[in-house]
Amino acid sequence: MRPAIVGLGCGVVFAFLGARILTVVLVGVSPVDPLAFAGGTSILLVAALVASFVRARRALGIDPMKALREE
Repeated sequence: MRPAIVGLGCGVVFAFLGARILTVVLVGVSPVDPLAFAGGTSILLVAALVASFVRARRALGIDPMKALREE
């Protein structure tokens, strides 16, 4: 989850910086609408959390000794 959180933080910063450029394209939303930023960030954070959980759940089912022997 650490890389996902760092990536989301960088993405929000760059989105704030790039929002002024996109004011022409944005219709009905202010360039720095906190609800839009929070919504997009939360959707991506939930997706990263689900992906991490699925991989961790799958890894729990593997016998460690069997995995070490195969490598």
